[in-house]
Amino acid sequence: MQEFRDRVAVITGAASGIGRALAQRCAQEGMKVVLADVEESALIETAAEVRASGAPALAVVTDVSNIRAVEALAQQTLDMFGAVHLLCNNAGVAAGTTIWDSTLADWEWVLAVNLWGVIYGVRVFVPIMLSQDTDCHIVNTASIAGLIAGPGLGVYKVAKHGVVTLSETLYYELARSDPNSCRRRSDPTSDAPGGSTRNVTRSGRGVCLHGDPERATLHLHPSGNEGAGAGTDGAHSRRAESALHHNLNVQFVSDL
Repeated sequence: MQEFRDRVAVITGAASGIGRALAQRCAQEGMKVVLADVEESALIETAAEVRASGAPALAVVTDVSNIRAVEALAQQTLDMFGAVHLLCNNAGVAAGTTIWDSTLADWEWVLAVNLWGVIYGVRVFVPIMLSQDTDCHIVNTASIAGLIAGPGLGVYKVAKHGVVTLSETLYYELARSDPNSCRRRSDPTSDAPGGSTRNVTRSGRGVCLHGDPERATLHLHPSGNEGAGAGTDGAHSRRAESALHHNLNVQFVSDL
């Protein structure tokens, strides 16, 4: 995907952090922006900022852990703008302690949002994108935690490893079903912010992920690869680069 102006972007977790930064950047690129989040007040505020920048924007309160809500998000997008070209499955939460001490509620919540939210997004939007027969792209926000192992963040890591594997598998399945699809119609990217500006802070539902809007950038790579970002160390960047395929790369730069 190389053209952004007048294309339609759908971004989950758009009310704050990385999602908010993505929405602002898409607006700067001349896109029509659909913002989805479960936090209604913050969502309305961010959508107003996007509109104030001159971009058409639609705010849809969405719980990505609910398939019906994701289906409604897609339908409202089509009703308003008639298409979707860029999907950012970005909504994310964190909870839990050790693997054995994390509660079942922790496991269910984090997996429902971080993994099932991406699964639902792919299931609902990929058929729409393929039917349009135009350049599209999917960005699934993973994490450096989805590429490494170690103590801590076990629930979160399980979900993010799943997102990386889902994205890789999707890439190859699209290529198998249509050799041109991954370069022409729907090309997935899994991006891996590491040690980033996504501070885990409390929200009305528990914890949500926040970041610095000024550190999100969109990069076009027609045929090449790019690492995870300048904020990751060399080893992490190399591992991320080996795992990711880029047509359009969304890169999050952070200070470790």
